[in-house]
Amino acid sequence: MNLTKHHAFSTIVLTATFTCGLSFVRGAESTPEPAWRSLPLIADGKVDPGWMHVGWGSFVVDDGALRTECDPKGLGLLVYKKERLGNCQIRVVFKTKDAKSNSGVYVRIADGILEQDGQPGAAFDRDAAGKISDASMQKMKESAEREEGPWFAVHRGYEVQIAGGGDRFHGTGSIYSLAPVSDVSKKAGEWQTMIVTLAGNRIFVDLDGKRITRFDPASPDLPSRKQWHEPKREPKRAEAGYLGLQNHDPGDVVWFKELSVRPLPPGGMK
Repeated sequence: MNLTKHHAFSTIVLTATFTCGLSFVRGAESTPEPAWRSLPLIADGKVDPGWMHVGWGSFVVDDGALRTECDPKGLGLLVYKKERLGNCQIRVVFKTKDAKSNSGVYVRIADGILEQDGQPGAAFDRDAAGKISDASMQKMKESAEREEGPWFAVHRGYEVQIAGGGDRFHGTGSIYSLAPVSDVSKKAGEWQTMIVTLAGNRIFVDLDGKRITRFDPASPDLPSRKQWHEPKREPKRAEAGYLGLQNHDPGDVVWFKELSVRPLPPGGMK
């Protein structure tokens, strides 16, 4: 082959290859991540009407955020009733008063949660020191097993825990009692950002930019249920379900100032 022609041909091939490669890179770079869509929390100084409360206690508006208002009678759950969420990312910006302040973000709650409106379930009876009576504790356990009020979400959804004082299976970012966090956060008094990713039947949790939890309900290594207030393992959760915010016990003060959702980024999650 003529060397001059060969050189020209090679240059054309290299140029075409580089141009195609550059176009591919530019194409990849030009694919934007999906935009976040805020879920309304507050309207006219009150909890937005898109939410309904199940169980005991409530949420109140406090300095532009929602704050838990817990009740000695037991758990409560604020449910976003406007839509079911699945195959998406949920961004939660929250702050706890103390490291051990207890709350949670529930995902994949089954449809029946809307039927729990006005049906709070059993109530704790406490003495002046706050101690729960044995009789009311037994009634609460029975109510929980019947999946009444907020306990429906415990057993028919998944709780992404907020509790800085918990162990790895019960700390902030864990899938309560089912999937541990890689690092227990004990922050308090400052805003934290948690991103919950729902991908198929799997759940991933990132806290302040760090992946801390991976959960696959089909894993053979799921721990067994050890306490009455932990979720039942048997019911299969819906891949798309309702979202809820938990109010726990008196003294457990947690604020939520943002909840946003977006579709899964291009390529999904691994």
